[in-house]
Amino acid sequence: MIIKNSKYHPNLFDEVPYQMCTKTVMDTTDPRITFDSNGISNHYYEYQKAAENDLLEEPKRTQVLEKNIAEIKANGKGKKYDCLIGLSGGVDSSYVAYLVQQYGLRPLAVHFDNGWNSELAVHNVNSIIENTGFDLHTIVVNWEEFRDLQLSYLHASVIDIEVVSDHAIQATMFKLASKFDIDYIISGTNIVTEFILPKAWIYTKLDYTNLKNIHKQFGHIKLDTYPRVPFRKLIKYTGFKKLVPISILDFVDYNKQDAIATIVKEFDWRDYGGKHCESLWTKFYQNHILPEKFGVDKRKAHLSTLICSGQITREEALTELQTPIYDEAQLVIDKEYVLKKLNLSVDAFEDIMKKPPVSHEFYGTNEKLKKRYITLLESTSAFRKLFK
Repeated sequence: MIIKNSKYHPNLFDEVPYQMCTKTVMDTTDPRITFDSNGISNHYYEYQKAAENDLLEEPKRTQVLEKNIAEIKANGKGKKYDCLIGLSGGVDSSYVAYLVQQYGLRPLAVHFDNGWNSELAVHNVNSIIENTGFDLHTIVVNWEEFRDLQLSYLHASVIDIEVVSDHAIQATMFKLASKFDIDYIISGTNIVTEFILPKAWIYTKLDYTNLKNIHKQFGHIKLDTYPRVPFRKLIKYTGFKKLVPISILDFVDYNKQDAIATIVKEFDWRDYGGKHCESLWTKFYQNHILPEKFGVDKRKAHLSTLICSGQITREEALTELQTPIYDEAQLVIDKEYVLKKLNLSVDAFEDIMKKPPVSHEFYGTNEKLKKRYITLLESTSAFRKLFK
């Protein structure tokens, strides 16, 4: 567990006996994992609780989805778009596009081009847009700014470098929702394929204080065009202009392999291999930086979720974990490409990899502001009730 005001991230410094969950393949590489007397981890129980509470049985599941769809359409009358969808070219977002088309919605599709898209991802996005006729808004960030921010996160030695992309995506989603008066975002997040993800492996995406401080300490270029959500804008977008997220994949029988078969048929979708590997950077980050520097193999979380949802067996997951996380020959090629694109020498990169991991919280957060805001909301609510 991260100790308050501690500089170092716990993954490589907490010496605890190794243990793996007897139901999933989650283990003590998550420093916050707990086990019961039967060796079953908290992740297994948390999945079961989420599935019980949020995955509805038929026919209620379809009824709720159709009610949501009807509300989205009614709210969108007279508007150019009735919802937003993110489109990365990966399985989840591609299948969301398929479902949205099937239900007759009019989305604005949003794609983030941070300079790291694989050719397959570009093909998939273009093919989906051609086959659906959806309007596409592509976020093209200033490469010099984006690279400087990514390098800042590398030098900061924090675990969640993907904040750099995810913050910009969410900032743009908020801005587009405001511009086009869109109240709904159809999300690809779902329980059955990606519920399990230890909090120690990621960081909140909308903490602009943390991002700003990291860049201030390690960056060299002013962020003039990078999309951002300062706290005052976060209040505006979440408190006044609410963007309602709907996880549509939780309202259908979402099976990964069946979804792939569908999007291959409907969109000529092509597999890029690995979760989130539609981005060359994400592939390198998840398959090299995370395991080598932080001791994190994200496959364990993804496979554990699929075990819990009955899409694979634990034995199949264990077999998958025995395969190399990165093909050695491909790693050499990808590493050379990534370092050249970042304008980073091999020696400089290896120095970064040797630095101890540092907690995000060490660089400051917006937690105090969030707590004050929540307290204000609660007090306002109580005041209104008192004089109601």
